[in-house]
Amino acid sequence: MAGTASTVRSWLLLEDAGPWGRDALRDARLPELVGLELLRRCRAAGVRPLLIRRVSQDATPSQGLTCFAMRSGPEAPWIERASLANVRDALDLDLPALGRGIRPGFEAVEGALFLVCTHGRRDVCCAERGRPLARALADAFPDRTWESSHVGGDRFAGNLVAFPHGLYLGRVGSDEAADVARSYVDGKVSLEHLRGRSCSPMPVQAADHALRTREGFDRLDDVVLERTEEHEGVSTSTFTTPKGRFSVSIAIEDSEPAFLTCHSHVAEPAPAYRAIAIERRTDTDGGGP
Repeated sequence: MAGTASTVRSWLLLEDAGPWGRDALRDARLPELVGLELLRRCRAAGVRPLLIRRVSQDATPSQGLTCFAMRSGPEAPWIERASLANVRDALDLDLPALGRGIRPGFEAVEGALFLVCTHGRRDVCCAERGRPLARALADAFPDRTWESSHVGGDRFAGNLVAFPHGLYLGRVGSDEAADVARSYVDGKVSLEHLRGRSCSPMPVQAADHALRTREGFDRLDDVVLERTEEHEGVSTSTFTTPKGRFSVSIAIEDSEPAFLTCHSHVAEPAPAYRAIAIERRTDTDGGGP
């Protein structure tokens, strides 16, 4: 699963109870053309829009529709929250600014926020595996857990995305939900489930995972990217860690053909990332971009 998190830095989450069609913003029962216009504006601004809905009946009720604006890095991540009178109000947001990582000035949200993909119309696995995961997670974190539309990587359901870091965690079982989430709240990464952090390119995600696995780095801030470069199908990333600086080289290849979603009818290759070297660096190796 390493290196499979969608590459996203800025997010806009909008509460919508559903139902959601295959393409959530296009097919949800939003006011006419609002979904399409939001999708167009978000794409132009480099913002990932998702529809969300509550899981737990025990969650604290809110006035209006909940809206989250988020930045998941690479700078310090953050979450802000607002209540909208209706979904059309989202068209008044400065999405280009959000795409650049500028806070909209909503209420700051401290602590974690969890999204579980349950978008069954997009892929049935997300419903079959995501909904039990969402319910189990909501039992532990009722105010922090939301169902979401498609986040990417259906074949890794149940998919959990932990914010503010945009940490993608895959193949999380409902019996593991609370422990995986508590690890994140405690500043740790579940390496068994880690797909990657969304603010990083996929080869960097794979390099981060390989280094963490070899050296046992399980805290969120244990591995910090200094720089990365790609040459002739090999991506090399340099990281700062509690044990010093390391460079990790990843070969970018095609996987063997496989069914990439639960509704696939044809096996296809996908990008695959293989660690070919992990080396400790010295201070004389240089730094900078």
